[in-house]
Amino acid sequence: MRLRDLRLTNFRNCKDLRLDLQSKKVLIIGKNAQGKTNILESIYFLSSLKTPRTSNNTELINFDAEKAQINCNLIKADTDVELDFSYSREKKRELALNKVKTTPKNFKSVLKTVLFSSADLMLLRGNPSDRRDWLDRAISQVYPAYDERLSKYDKIRIQKNNLLKEYLKTGYLNETLFDVYNEQLVITGSNIIFLRKKFLKEIEKTAVEKHRIISETEVLKIDYDCSFLKDEFNLEDIAQAFKTSLIECKAEEMRRGQACTGPHRDDVIFYINNNEAVKYASQGQQRTVVLALKLSELDIITEKTGEEPVLLLDDVLAELDDIRQNYLLKSINDNTQTVITSVDTVLFEKEFLNGVKIYRIENGSLKDDTVI
Repeated sequence: MRLRDLRLTNFRNCKDLRLDLQSKKVLIIGKNAQGKTNILESIYFLSSLKTPRTSNNTELINFDAEKAQINCNLIKADTDVELDFSYSREKKRELALNKVKTTPKNFKSVLKTVLFSSADLMLLRGNPSDRRDWLDRAISQVYPAYDERLSKYDKIRIQKNNLLKEYLKTGYLNETLFDVYNEQLVITGSNIIFLRKKFLKEIEKTAVEKHRIISETEVLKIDYDCSFLKDEFNLEDIAQAFKTSLIECKAEEMRRGQACTGPHRDDVIFYINNNEAVKYASQGQQRTVVLALKLSELDIITEKTGEEPVLLLDDVLAELDDIRQNYLLKSINDNTQTVITSVDTVLFEKEFLNGVKIYRIENGSLKDDTVI
């Protein structure tokens, strides 16, 4: 898989940006707030129709415009593919695959990406929702139907919450509808938990070795933290445990007016030498874990889909020490197309910059005379 070119029209501060991406390695340099991250965000968006920066797509539209557009040409399995996305202030979304309107599912199935940003380095110290989001985004790249399961689960959970809120107002609970929601949550939620645990086991195998190489002596362990599970890995066992937990939590849910148990409350726990990383690991140790995770994510997507995802590195090198910088850059496969942003080229060795196409961005624009 290889991106050929990208065009952004009124996407954040990029009013009319065109970027040649035919090189395997592309470096975009510029000061902060000039649009570097916006470029990587747009590429990532084409692969997921989501952005880690906002849940409101209206924010993608330039302040002076009514609509944002992303257009991209790429080569996949020796075939030319064109992706077109637009979103208006009226919240009208248009998706096209080779100029033909398509579904979100088909659109997202084309491009695979792994985004590694400076914000990811705080993954271990962040909220459980941050770790769930990372895990869910990674799984969605490998199992396209996973997004639909998440959406279905969230829809049922919200309906159940509304029912519980109504109970708090009126004192009446529709027991039949409550039980229906719980049954549906068990079906969708147990599938989500099963896939999360399965994916974490797969990524742990690769991440443990990468982490060992960087740290030399430390041992990484990853656990899926679910309040009602111990070591269950069978789908039926997970479903039964979830069902039991819902029964036990009914009084608490009625008191609080919200769903209190399920995959929306779960977490991912990382251990270094059997010590919980968020409590005992240094900042450098935690960054080593995230680095190992991201590189493992790249390997798993390639292994599972047979396609090399596009690696997006957003200002991450400046946050890593020399050892981790070198490991990251040397770990990038020659077949992996990589788009990197940085303030300047100082952090890169001359050997790495050989063959890298370098651009400078200013106020959301790339000009011919700024190509270095």
